[in-house]
Amino acid sequence: MTEPKTYTLDVPGAVLHYDVRENADTTEPVLLLIGSPMDARGFTTLAGFFPDRTVVTYDPRGAQRSVRTADAGESTPDVHADDLHRLIAELGGEPVDIFASSGGAVNALALVATHPTDVRTLVAHEPPAGQVLPDRERALAAIRFISDLYQAKGSGAGMAAFIAAVGHQGEFPADYAVAPDPAQFGMPAEDDGSRDDVLLGQNLISCTHYEPDFDALRAAPTRTVLAVGEESAGTMAYRGGVAVAERLGTEAVVFPSNHGGFMGGEFGMPGKPEEFAAKLREVLAENA
Repeated sequence: MTEPKTYTLDVPGAVLHYDVRENADTTEPVLLLIGSPMDARGFTTLAGFFPDRTVVTYDPRGAQRSVRTADAGESTPDVHADDLHRLIAELGGEPVDIFASSGGAVNALALVATHPTDVRTLVAHEPPAGQVLPDRERALAAIRFISDLYQAKGSGAGMAAFIAAVGHQGEFPADYAVAPDPAQFGMPAEDDGSRDDVLLGQNLISCTHYEPDFDALRAAPTRTVLAVGEESAGTMAYRGGVAVAERLGTEAVVFPSNHGGFMGGEFGMPGKPEEFAAKLREVLAENA
């Protein structure tokens, strides 16, 4: 695989940065690896397991290098989907294969619903799709609690509550309000006054409260596969993947490891990237 080349793309409200690891000899579609709000760095290890493909990663708007402009509005899955549509057009406009994780999976579902010919196969890994959970109201209230805490006390308090919520097992109780001490996770409790965190301030509510257009997804020519981690059972993102699959009339495919199972040492705690990549290759090959 060649070294990644970085490009920029102006879109309404942002300047996107994306990286292309090109294989000029491949006959396979571009493989686009996306997250949200996680940026391209999180896919470095996974990209290395696909030297036979042209692999593209990017920073979603507001994340890392992809700076939002002064006129940017709210970052919603539909806005992210439009960014992805423009990126695919910039790459040549041919259908791509996508592996999308977490909020990226929600955005990719929005892309397939609105631009169904952009994607050949979508593997949507653990979308935190709160709207489709059986405990929908309680789950969304738990997310709003995190958002409110962030607005009141800042990123340390908000992120500590977020970590607790994403690890919560099973349905959320009606009175859920878990707010751990940020120091428990090595984070400062002091409020620096900023409220523009890419996760807590820009994407948390719009992502988790988004309901996919299931009629459009079922009608699309795209093969959509929901994926969940074998170690994630019971968490909101795992349950979201299972629930979306059920609404599409399919079953979620179990992948190795956890929510970040495709990562090496990019952000500290590695998953099982080699096993994860092998499973992803197997799922993608089913469309060949």
